[in-house]
Amino acid sequence: MRKQLSVLITIVMVLSLQAQPKHQLRAAWIATVGRIDWPSSYTVTAQKQEMISILDSLAALHFNTVIFQVRPTSDAFYQSDIEPWSRFLTGKQGVAPDPFYDPLDFLIREAHRRCIDVHVWLNPYRVLNSDDISHLNSSHLFFKKPELFVKYGDKYYFNPALDETRAYLNRVVADIVRRYDIDAIHFDDYFYPYRVNGMDFPDEASFRANSRGFSDKTDWRRDNVNLVICQLQQTIKNIKPWVEFGISPFGIWRSNDKDPRGSNTKGSLSNYDDLYADVLLWLERGDIDYVMPQLYWEIGRKTTDYAHLVEWWSNNSQGRNLYVGLYASNLGNSSASWAWRNGNELMRQLRYTEAFPAVQGAAFYSAVALMENRQHLCDSLRAYYKYPALVPINKHLKGEPSGQLQRVHIVLDNNRPHLIWRASEETGGCQAQYYVVYAFKGAKLGDFSNPANILAITTDNCVDLSQWANRLRGKYKFAVTVVNRFNYESKPATVTKRFK
Repeated sequence: MRKQLSVLITIVMVLSLQAQPKHQLRAAWIATVGRIDWPSSYTVTAQKQEMISILDSLAALHFNTVIFQVRPTSDAFYQSDIEPWSRFLTGKQGVAPDPFYDPLDFLIREAHRRCIDVHVWLNPYRVLNSDDISHLNSSHLFFKKPELFVKYGDKYYFNPALDETRAYLNRVVADIVRRYDIDAIHFDDYFYPYRVNGMDFPDEASFRANSRGFSDKTDWRRDNVNLVICQLQQTIKNIKPWVEFGISPFGIWRSNDKDPRGSNTKGSLSNYDDLYADVLLWLERGDIDYVMPQLYWEIGRKTTDYAHLVEWWSNNSQGRNLYVGLYASNLGNSSASWAWRNGNELMRQLRYTEAFPAVQGAAFYSAVALMENRQHLCDSLRAYYKYPALVPINKHLKGEPSGQLQRVHIVLDNNRPHLIWRASEETGGCQAQYYVVYAFKGAKLGDFSNPANILAITTDNCVDLSQWANRLRGKYKFAVTVVNRFNYESKPATVTKRFK
């Protein structure tokens, strides 16, 4: 089996041999629940230093996106008048950082400075990871409106059936989108909770009180989630049309033993039947802008084969942006299967996925595995992500390119050549997110689709060309474009210079 798998991967690598794409999402989840990835300290100085270290490490690997968990348990990793400060940030819920700072604002400024997009990650319904309500601040909504919450197993949740729950979640999201310069709102796989053996979710009273014409409770539960997903998309776009709404669901929509459209994963849990999340419907209706299925199984696994599932999602993404979620944290796990303990399963998966052009990038769960370089993942990624990449355009968003830059020229400062241009002054969705500088050998423009021609990606309106002195010899044509909030790239503005 291992020999057959090796041959299969080799064939795919040969068939898919091509230049690195210029547009490709490269993301890492930064989990804050239980302080999985960040912060490891309650000290503000240490928190800032740790976050900068994460961002610097990701930037060095040519990552362009972080997915930051700002609402792990109905709390906040940002200054909020709606929900209390998270206990995972300061040790006690409702207590602000001291000295004060806003972690989300800090992350956005530092990430954007490195040309890294920020997707804010929220859990919609979870209130506690246990039944210990002493962890909740006295100001929490749990105590003000206990009728909005239910206990299932040993955890507490918002009741997804209630109109007030949906209204509250929209209020939380609207507050973030309005006040912070984010690039996307992101939910993962937690909608209705994973099943607890021998227990049904306690919503019978809500179903009887407001079934909305549904006779089947499972269809009604799915509609409860459908409603809030649709509402959230409208809320986001009404405030900032360029902010995307993405979902990272459990890797199986539904198995084909229950639905002919489903994947060949019989007997498995699914979004549709267990979490009441009809992700295919959201894709069909345009309720979400991208999907990032968590494909956390190895290639060749009998019941849940990565190779089959990446093909299934490629065939069912409905033209929406598709990225794969990869399980970096399982690398080197001594209790995992052979694939995770030998070589690097994620590199095998990345290479295999090259055969599916519908997949426009990958996200790695989670940041700690990258920081620890598990199974030498980062060493491999340095070669695999050799060149920088731009975040993929979402063609379903109603954006357009910004205007061409003006006054691109080269000046000498202390005998060091600097490429300078007038900063873009456009606003709204056409506001400059960053600039892309290309360098083409000779007097003519070359291939803009080849990322090897990208000299720099920067938020400044100049670059010091002397740092590439060993590379730049003879005549070069430089081109500068502006990438705006919709991720559209402008027409290039150019200048030519001969170097000695």
